[in-house]
Amino acid sequence: MKKLLFISASFVAFSFAVINQGTWNLDTAHSRLGFTAVHMGISDANGAFDKVTCTVTTANDNDFSNATFDLVADASSINTGLEARDNHLKSEDFFAISQFPNVQFKSTSCTKLKGKKYLVKGNLSMHGVTKEVSLTATHNGNAKNRAGLDVAGFKITGKFNRLDFGIGKDMPVAVVSDEINLAADLEVIKN
Repeated sequence: MKKLLFISASFVAFSFAVINQGTWNLDTAHSRLGFTAVHMGISDANGAFDKVTCTVTTANDNDFSNATFDLVADASSINTGLEARDNHLKSEDFFAISQFPNVQFKSTSCTKLKGKKYLVKGNLSMHGVTKEVSLTATHNGNAKNRAGLDVAGFKITGKFNRLDFGIGKDMPVAVVSDEINLAADLEVIKN
């Protein structure tokens, strides 16, 4: 009898967890995956990936603790505002997009910090290399869009070393910094 009660209670608890779980997809019209590198030690060179998908899976509707983030950027969509530079970044010297067409981030944990902040850890994969990175996500809030759908907004920031991924390994750090700053503005819509 105790075993039957335990199984029943487990089933009920699992059912509630499944009911509260939600999937959110990127609203590309209101999102940007950007990055900054320092050029020659004197100025910032900014860019973004224009083709990005992202799915966020939550355990509940009000909090993003333990959420999972799965983001994929089409490396060929890199855009720095200068076609010659973009073509160089797509080449074998940097992203080698013919071999490595995507940049991907898959979270392994999402921990609530103070206020609206979360620590998101996960695996960043590009140029055939996968490394763990830590990002800071600020949950800007939830709202309803014009279609009446639930939306959530995030500002995600972090840093990584491009040389750890073999990106531009022959480009001196005096020309392009090894540290790359990530800044993503993501708006996701709940399915």
